[in-house]
Amino acid sequence: MESTISLSGVRRVYSGNGDEGEVIALDNISFRMKAGESVAVVGPSGAGKTTFLQIVAGLDAPTAGEVLIAGQNINELKDKQLSRFRNQTIGFVFQFFNLQNYFTAQENVAFPMLLAGAKKQVAMRRAYDLLAQVGLEARATHFPSALSGGEMQRVAIARALVNSPKLILADEPTANLDERNAQLVIELLQKVVSQGVSLIVITHDSRISRQFDRVLRLQAGRIV
Repeated sequence: MESTISLSGVRRVYSGNGDEGEVIALDNISFRMKAGESVAVVGPSGAGKTTFLQIVAGLDAPTAGEVLIAGQNINELKDKQLSRFRNQTIGFVFQFFNLQNYFTAQENVAFPMLLAGAKKQVAMRRAYDLLAQVGLEARATHFPSALSGGEMQRVAIARALVNSPKLILADEPTANLDERNAQLVIELLQKVVSQGVSLIVITHDSRISRQFDRVLRLQAGRIV
């Protein structure tokens, strides 16, 4: 099975402030992940988890090393090419949902598809179908202010799926949810994995990390 992600010798070094020297956020990270695999990323604060996710997403560039996503070396892409690649290849699920308050649930889900150039009618139909898959078709016309935290995160999952990504990246997607809704969100994400999509989730919850195919432990920018 093809590798969805391949990191080779990735380092990310930030310049220090004042008397501080360089800050090594990632130190010689090599990592491969197959299509349809789920990986939980764990580690203490400052271990490099968020930097790792940003590098994989192409939101930050490595100081050294190579990042291939679905066979594409994303460091070779220019800004517009990279934005288009992210939109078409990667779905994002955030801790704080990142929904647009002035869009309905259906419009929030459709938005990435509209950015990709789809016709509104087509995008809205797919958005409704995805909301139905996460059990929220009855909430399609509701604004985020009328949704619970668990419902907003399910809308965010539907939005992450709208462009049929090869990879979903989720940063603490259950941190603001109660135990029941957290488990529901993880089950929805795992269902996506069963359809051949790769999944990386940052989590501090050991009950959640145990449900993944692999656990990637980071400490001081290194895989341990």
